[in-house]
Amino acid sequence: MTALLNESRFPDPDRAYRALIEAHRGLSDEESAALNSHLVLILANHIGDQAVLQEAIALAKQSMAQPEAVSG
Repeated sequence: MTALLNESRFPDPDRAYRALIEAHRGLSDEESAALNSHLVLILANHIGDQAVLQEAIALAKQSMAQPEAVSG
């Protein structure tokens, strides 16, 4: 079993983020959701490890449940 690697592994994380954002430019909300679904399935297949996938799902759900930090 491989552990989930959740630190950035991109040499230029901002470039990777921009590519993801740019992929959604001009899409409707439904098209954007479909793109995200396809991307998740493609990357999950690339990972190919059920335990890592489950860990990633749990981490994503946990991050959604946490209220955003309020600055001030």
